[in-house]
Amino acid sequence: MKTRWKTSWKERMARFRGEDMFGRTQRRLTLVYSGVLMLFLIVFILIFYSILHYMIWKDQEQETSALADQELQAIARYLGDHGRLDPRTLESEGVLSGAEDQLFHYIVSPSGELLYGQEADRRMRPELLSLVNAGRSGFTGMHQELLRYSGDRMAGEGRRPPRGYKRGMDQNQPLEFRLLVAERPIQTDGQLLGTLYIGKNVSYHYELFSWLRYLLAGLGLFFFGIALYISHRMSRRAMVPIQASYTKQREFVADASHELRTPLSVMLSSIDALEMEQTEETDPFSRKLLSGMKEEVKRMSRLVGDLLTLARSDMPEYRLQREPFDLEPYARSAAESMQGLAAAKGVRLEASFAGPLQAVGDAERLKQLLYILLDNAVKYTPEGGEVHLNLRAEGGDAARRLVLEVQDTGIGIAPEDRDRIFDRFYRADKARNRQQGGHGLGLAIAKWIVDAHGGSIMAQSEPGRGSVFTVRLPAGREG
Repeated sequence: MKTRWKTSWKERMARFRGEDMFGRTQRRLTLVYSGVLMLFLIVFILIFYSILHYMIWKDQEQETSALADQELQAIARYLGDHGRLDPRTLESEGVLSGAEDQLFHYIVSPSGELLYGQEADRRMRPELLSLVNAGRSGFTGMHQELLRYSGDRMAGEGRRPPRGYKRGMDQNQPLEFRLLVAERPIQTDGQLLGTLYIGKNVSYHYELFSWLRYLLAGLGLFFFGIALYISHRMSRRAMVPIQASYTKQREFVADASHELRTPLSVMLSSIDALEMEQTEETDPFSRKLLSGMKEEVKRMSRLVGDLLTLARSDMPEYRLQREPFDLEPYARSAAESMQGLAAAKGVRLEASFAGPLQAVGDAERLKQLLYILLDNAVKYTPEGGEVHLNLRAEGGDAARRLVLEVQDTGIGIAPEDRDRIFDRFYRADKARNRQQGGHGLGLAIAKWIVDAHGGSIMAQSEPGRGSVFTVRLPAGREG
């Protein structure tokens, strides 16, 4: 007794992942919607970060520059009173006051000698002097520097390093400071007396922007999830009217195809009756007319049958029959039925079977699959060509599969058409297909039958050298 085809694990996963036409379209819409939203979000984050970065660093540079100008003015007043630079007098009179986050201020002679210096931590003077002498130019300017301080002279002193430093996980690594260094030349009567250097510790701001990047990245991921959810909802709502319209069209095609089968059957029966009444005296034109009408009605009947098959295959409630059977008799019957068409075209058709061909599935649909593949091979094989049908089993009991192979020496398939031959109504050469009577549904039905049985179908072909269609089906077990 026949039972309904149970939904396989592969089918359930396909539905879960949305591997049908509407699922794929919805996924594409979701990706497009979320991509647009994320694009705007990324642009907003970049603009926000850039503006904030510019404003804060510009503010720090202006503060450092203003401090350097202020101390340069104080030095200018001092020179007006004393006429020369005296480090002891500069220190005793407190000419250079400094700011809270100012790491150092130095006055260096044109020869590189330190005339005056104050630091947040005197132990850092060697590193600071090396940094100043390495980058000094004697001209007004502002530049950023990275100071690496070993901190070895702090050992045993019980003192903490200056604030704003950065150290890695290894406590032996040097301390790192980010500095803004302002450089101002000290001149009097056109003579260069030295250069004033003001260093501001901006390590805290670097750390702030580092954490800000992490925060913005986290917010970006969070809003990406929200955008993905919103996009999914939007795409699902957008698909509702499309899916409803498609369902109505599918039902219309199924109903129309079903209704057309009756008048076409009546027309074919009427033509057969007229052919039976023909005699040798019947006008040849009338015979040719009836023959042409009969072929056209048969072609219409096949088209209506294929449309009905595809319309039913799209219905979620439609299921194939599932039963154990031997595939060999069906394959022999299909090959014998195609012998007449092959002989009429001068094509040799051969079939070979190897091993037991026990299968579990819909016998009629698999027989239809064989008809489609053989008809397609014979149709596009020129006179004198060959078509071979090979059926065999491969694999062990646990992974046993049936292999159906149809090989021809026909016109072949162009590489650009190979990926689309299983699409509905697709015809690589429309003029030649129309001449051969094809309507682009046969291979689409074949693909549906194979997918419904959990198998795979592939085509290998070279133009002018023929094609090979290989179908692999799980043998299955009755359950």
